[in-house]
Amino acid sequence: MMRQGARRFSRLAAAAETAAAAPRMPAFDHVPLPYDGPSAAEIARKRAEYLSPSLFHFYSKPLNIVEGKRQYLYDEHGRRYLDAFAGIATVCCGHCHPDVVDAITAQARRLQHSTVLYLNHAIADFAEALASKLPGDLKVVFFTNSGTEANELAILMARLYTGSHDIISLRNSYHGNAAGTMGATAQKNWKFNVVQSGVHHAVNPDPYRGAFGSDAEKYARDVQEIIEFGTTGQVAGFISEAIQGVGGIVEVSPGYLPLAYEKVRNAGGLCIADEVQAGFARVGSHFWGFETHGVVPDIVTMAKGIGNGIPLGAVVTTPEIAQVLTRRCYFNTFGGNPLCTAGGLAVLKVLEKERLQENAFVVGSYLKDRLGGLQEKHEIIGDVRGTGFMLGVELVTDRQLKTPAKEEICHAMEHMKDMGVLVGKGGFYGNVFRITPPLCFSKEDADFFVEVMDIALSKL
Repeated sequence: MMRQGARRFSRLAAAAETAAAAPRMPAFDHVPLPYDGPSAAEIARKRAEYLSPSLFHFYSKPLNIVEGKRQYLYDEHGRRYLDAFAGIATVCCGHCHPDVVDAITAQARRLQHSTVLYLNHAIADFAEALASKLPGDLKVVFFTNSGTEANELAILMARLYTGSHDIISLRNSYHGNAAGTMGATAQKNWKFNVVQSGVHHAVNPDPYRGAFGSDAEKYARDVQEIIEFGTTGQVAGFISEAIQGVGGIVEVSPGYLPLAYEKVRNAGGLCIADEVQAGFARVGSHFWGFETHGVVPDIVTMAKGIGNGIPLGAVVTTPEIAQVLTRRCYFNTFGGNPLCTAGGLAVLKVLEKERLQENAFVVGSYLKDRLGGLQEKHEIIGDVRGTGFMLGVELVTDRQLKTPAKEEICHAMEHMKDMGVLVGKGGFYGNVFRITPPLCFSKEDADFFVEVMDIALSKL
């Protein structure tokens, strides 16, 4: 008992020391509501008993998050945290943005749900506004409930339109966890032993860990060889993210997408841009990730930032390609729900009104520069990458061998949480900080984030 008590005291003392050493969080004028709900321990007990055992959580002692405002979250005790993860790159306007909340509640008072078999202006208004954000003839919108559903539909459409079955994806990619999208996903961590047919995974054009460095032509040659040696010479499509999110914020090599698109289209395939994480102004310099590569896809999929946390996704394509779904009945009960689409339209308006894309570019560039400074100071940082507010910091125990620092990142995240910063992690080895905050993140937030990470890494 004495030994256990001593260990507990040691942990409490360490936590108190960390809190005392923490830099001051930026001032924020918000008082969270009193919380009288169940404790973290009670929620954890219910979760263990009634929810899927596949669910996991960050931190040795899971946080009970009960309130959010802009770029901050609050736990059951009213403690404020800087949110640098945004619910996996989802909250783009900021938590509980009043304009989005007002749009949702106003729609809920009038009509929560009917069906797309009747007319309602909410879905049409949002589709029109969304189409205006896309280039070329990309203007026909199919609404879904998630990114997985959107990617499933995009793959289906590519196969129907081309009459071919083969899909080319990238190694290290993540596109969802349903039948078709699990096939397109290329990390064993996310794949079950079920039938996943007709997908070929090309060598990942990863400038940091990739086999060919940043040589886009060599990576594109692999796509051509897949077409020639792994298919009939005709393919249904190619799906890729401009920046792999779950894969660890991996930017595909400059020049790669134009070359890959050309080879796929020469083989009769369609090009699908997965913008589930990179889309909706997150990359800062452009509204969509694919635009940073100078390409125009045939199909674009999106979710997460589209609704600021509302269950909402979409597929946008051309009128010609969209016709393939008229061959049979395609229907989605909740896709285009008036509640969700009213919220989605409000998100677009907030992004424009508050110039959040510009903020993502300016503050994101500033944050990346400061993280580069940390890389010079801390040998454990092997790579800093990304753009806008989609940034990655990869930790390695050996810069030459690029040995993943799996345990170290967990310790660093705990230290950062104790100092009031929440951040994500990902990558195949789980050794990459995923920094994807709400787009209202300020320079003061960026400074606080870097100072906290600096202290956390110094403790390793």
